[in-house]
Amino acid sequence: MSEESFGPPEMMAVALARLLRNGETVFHGVASPLPMVATLLAKRLHAPDLVYLSIAGGVDASPSRLPASTVDPVLLEGARATVTLAELFDLSARGRLDVAFLSGVQIDGRGRVNMSAIGPFARPTVRLPGGAGSALLMPTAKRVLLWRAKHDPRVFVDELDFVTAAGNVERVVTPLCVFRRAEDRLVVETIHPGVSPDVVRVETGFPVEVGSKTPVTAPPTPEELAVLEELDPGRVRASEF
Repeated sequence: MSEESFGPPEMMAVALARLLRNGETVFHGVASPLPMVATLLAKRLHAPDLVYLSIAGGVDASPSRLPASTVDPVLLEGARATVTLAELFDLSARGRLDVAFLSGVQIDGRGRVNMSAIGPFARPTVRLPGGAGSALLMPTAKRVLLWRAKHDPRVFVDELDFVTAAGNVERVVTPLCVFRRAEDRLVVETIHPGVSPDVVRVETGFPVEVGSKTPVTAPPTPEELAVLEELDPGRVRASEF
């Protein structure tokens, strides 16, 4: 398949979907178009028994359309049940949430995230929206998948301005690569097609080992792209870019 047949939104949605396993219970929060698309894509392709929990409160909803806002009530359509945020946190605290999709304004080389403040916490340059439960979910969900639709040294930093949350991060998916956490450090697992190792190195604010022998992420298959287009004809997956 030619690289021209897909772009970063497709590559990221597919890469995230491939990380989900059949039978897992998966949750995403607010402002999460890519995880929403990825979860529904995984259910269609290889994980039909995945249990999808959305921040809107739906359990295995089958929305008639994909909304740009992941708190849209359309994510309750066809749901088998509803779940409150308190119940979801309790589920994770009891060790029964398999996957939580989370993100951060800053992400460091240990997979920790900052959603609190840029600059000194007492007098920040920018006051951020806060963790919204990530401090509970990151250490209690069995697997945490981080994603960020922007990859540059301001996002992937050597040192966080503030540690909002830390925990069971397994992988981080970006427009340039997939990181895997190994021995409490993020390492480049694969680089996406058409991305050079030099770009990954320059755009990452902490040291990474990447070169000509670094594996390349498998490009989206025709089936993955076809199902993605069927699920998301409005290209909500591109709204984060």
